[in-house]
Amino acid sequence: MKIIDASFAGSSTRVIQKPKQKLPEFAFIGRSNVGKSSLINMLTGRKKLAMTSSTPGKTKVVNHFLINDSWYLVDLPGYGYAKLPQKAREELKALIRDYIHNSEELVMLFVLVDSRHDIGSIDLDFMAELGENGIPFGIIYTKCDKQGPNVLAAQIARNEERLLKDWEDLPPSFRSSSESGMGRDEILDYIGNILSTL
Repeated sequence: MKIIDASFAGSSTRVIQKPKQKLPEFAFIGRSNVGKSSLINMLTGRKKLAMTSSTPGKTKVVNHFLINDSWYLVDLPGYGYAKLPQKAREELKALIRDYIHNSEELVMLFVLVDSRHDIGSIDLDFMAELGENGIPFGIIYTKCDKQGPNVLAAQIARNEERLLKDWEDLPPSFRSSSESGMGRDEILDYIGNILSTL
């Protein structure tokens, strides 16, 4: 699938505030500073569509981007940023839960994981919650250009081995790099294939 047009469609803190036009939604989430905004910009071919920052926890609302006038790419706040005050963390958690549990247009949630590290307990807990609630999700490994192919393959194999302790089948996964463009075609084609069945 090619992205011809991508534009900001609105921010919200509650599902009832989403854009009025109802279209399929593909949402992206991950731990703070996992490279989510950079990935979104790479996928859409727009350098400043999603605001990037070296400061974790920058996204505090749900952002909808209209893609090809036919679906929404949804940018969710990052989770697990410990330096935020407790109240702010709870507010973000409530915002995220409200969206993933109550957005009827949500088709797929992509959970971003830094390819350089072992998958964290906070990621596993989040994925378990998705599974318990029947929310379809996939994994996108980010920053895959930051280490050699053998080291990368070994790290991902460790993560998959850990996932198989909790899951009978692995969710779909993708390797990506916002700098090299790795994974762009695979992720967009996957979304396109799902859209063609709706």
